[in-house]
Amino acid sequence: MMMLMSGMSNSPLLPPPGRRIVVVGTSGSGKTTLAAQLAAMRGCQHIELDAIHWQPNWKQTPHDEFQVKLAGALVGDCWVVDGNYGKGRAALWSRADTLIWLDYPLWLVLWRLLRRTVWRVMTREELWNGNRENLRAIFSQDSIFLWAIQTHSRRRREYTDLPYRPEYAHLTTIRLRSPRQTNRWLRAIPATTKG
Repeated sequence: MMMLMSGMSNSPLLPPPGRRIVVVGTSGSGKTTLAAQLAAMRGCQHIELDAIHWQPNWKQTPHDEFQVKLAGALVGDCWVVDGNYGKGRAALWSRADTLIWLDYPLWLVLWRLLRRTVWRVMTREELWNGNRENLRAIFSQDSIFLWAIQTHSRRRREYTDLPYRPEYAHLTTIRLRSPRQTNRWLRAIPATTKG
């Protein structure tokens, strides 16, 4: 049964995650970092949807190929996936047991994006399939900052409503509203669920 757990201080204790976890939120909110932490804690596979979506030279994976690759990645009973791709939602969310939504304020997301993007540009860090960010990530029409600004409100509307749909009623939905709350929740996960 779906339960939407809020980030309010007077809310009940947040439940621990299951074994098939999806982490969503605006670009820059920390989805990949949290997903990697959870995967390590649970001994699960970590799957980045960006790595499936982005081919070399920032080419997008065609829809049908994306579906095939996603289905192959979801084999097994313990995984943590991060990403917001609507084209994979039905297959992914129907198999998941836990949805974690990082619902952080826009100013915080933009600050995190700035730090992350500057670091990636300076270090030439490889992201997925040989792709690297450059100054276009900051100053172009395709700017990750512009994308975050444009999608922040939309994501909030989507993730407020989507978990209530009948097809996703099986999900335990955990809404985390700040990094401090996220860290408290991680520390509170019982040791018996870590692995």
